[in-house]
Amino acid sequence: MKHIPFSVSGNIVDVVSQRIYSGTIEIKNGKIHSILEKKVNETHYIIPGFIDAHIHIESSMLIPSEFARIAVTHGTVATVSDPHEIANVLGIEGVKFMIQNGEKVPFKFYFGAPSCVPATSFESTGASLGIKEIDELLSSNKIYYLAEMMNFPGVLANNEEIFKKIALAKKYGKPTDGHAPGVAGDDAIKYISAGISTDHECFSLTEAIHKIKNGMKILIREGSAAKNFEELIPLMDNYADDIMFCSDDKHPDELAQNHMNTIASRAVKKGYNPLKVLRTMSYNPVNHYKLNVGLLQPNDDADFLITDSLEDFHISATYIKGEKVAENGKTFIKSIAEETINVFNCKPISIKDLEIEATGNFLNVIEAINGQLITKRIMTPARIENGKVISDPENDILKIVVLNRYTPSKPSIGFIKNFGLKKGAIASTVAHDSHNIIAVGTNDYSILKAMQLLIEKKGGICVIEEKNEGEHNNSFFLPLQVGGIMSNENGYLVAEKYIHIDKKVKELGCKLTSPFMTLSFMALLVIPEIKISDKGLFDVKLFDFIPLFNK
Repeated sequence: MKHIPFSVSGNIVDVVSQRIYSGTIEIKNGKIHSILEKKVNETHYIIPGFIDAHIHIESSMLIPSEFARIAVTHGTVATVSDPHEIANVLGIEGVKFMIQNGEKVPFKFYFGAPSCVPATSFESTGASLGIKEIDELLSSNKIYYLAEMMNFPGVLANNEEIFKKIALAKKYGKPTDGHAPGVAGDDAIKYISAGISTDHECFSLTEAIHKIKNGMKILIREGSAAKNFEELIPLMDNYADDIMFCSDDKHPDELAQNHMNTIASRAVKKGYNPLKVLRTMSYNPVNHYKLNVGLLQPNDDADFLITDSLEDFHISATYIKGEKVAENGKTFIKSIAEETINVFNCKPISIKDLEIEATGNFLNVIEAINGQLITKRIMTPARIENGKVISDPENDILKIVVLNRYTPSKPSIGFIKNFGLKKGAIASTVAHDSHNIIAVGTNDYSILKAMQLLIEKKGGICVIEEKNEGEHNNSFFLPLQVGGIMSNENGYLVAEKYIHIDKKVKELGCKLTSPFMTLSFMALLVIPEIKISDKGLFDVKLFDFIPLFNK
């Protein structure tokens, strides 16, 4: 596009020299041509654009181009994006899809090479990325890092393939991201010394400080499901140069409302210097990942924001490479008509497939924790009728089911606490990281209906609203046509549909802040303490399957 020279004046926030001064910025050909420090009449602030230092775009349920359309309205100009969700479904072709779609809009996506596809050998996935594929990706100038090394037990066990992948990142001069929840002491030191440079999974301040002191950068995460801001924000006091901010996962309803701007505002309102906060959200990720994102310096790309306040961060305008991409909540990025790619090979199941013979009186149960990815392993009495174990809504012990969507199989069945449903069921094909079908419900009939709907539609999220006996059950469905995990529809429309479905889940009794986000992580076998895959109930500490019945 043709760039017309222009200038902006105001209070310039310089995160490099860490000062704020009055002046005018001249922009030519999408770059900052010059900066003149002088007194000007404008009182607003010119600040660097926000960078989300770790996110899975797929969790927004939007393709990259639609994610960008919304994110820029909140001042986000770039993301460090791990595409391992689509890679688990479609392999290297899925990664290439994300890159190519992202290039169609004026936004800065920095994708990594997914390091753990599949994340473990204890689940069924649609694809795998071996040494050959990782080499191909890391050799590309469109790939900026080796994405989160989730298999921390493999690192600690000196797994040969893992170390070959890390060696490739070193060969190409690209950092390796980490993922080591709860890993501490000598294990943390060994994990870091392998060449792993970041962690976004710390859930205690002590853990984070230990990792920083041993050479790591810590990402403070505040997403739709995992929220570690309150616990980790004190790192800003003494370790501001060693931290970044990220969302990790952002569902469409929340993305429509806010993104990194809200995290910046919360940090400043806690009393932290706006310069330090903005530096961690721009300068730090630019330096660590070697990103070509402007920092309001001469010859930088003209990536910046206009805001009236360094506390509320209401974004008046967003510029990327000198192009105004959003103004006062309105996006100027146009929707892209995009193809749909998917793989879905499972067959319909029956009510018999969901029945469990009672072979004991007590169950190993997943206890979900609101606002966290971690769970607890608890033991509860089984509710048994006619020799079968069934959901127990009165005590909030509900059946959870995972079904392999890549190969016809029998479902895996467990039980979960804290979903709170009083009737009906919910199901999703967003189930980290393999994205099989996952469902929770109060009875087998509703669970079956929810799962069958997703099989028929080949991906999406849904709610079955169970009516009284003899009445027709209502179903509410959001299609996810791309890989069964993203929609290629208008992002704002997807957000509206998601809000409607989320409301329906809560009307059925669910008390979780983000029911579908929490559901999606119940199959993630690399986050403690107990999860479930399509192959069975899994104890992350033991890193092995455990029986459903605890006799």
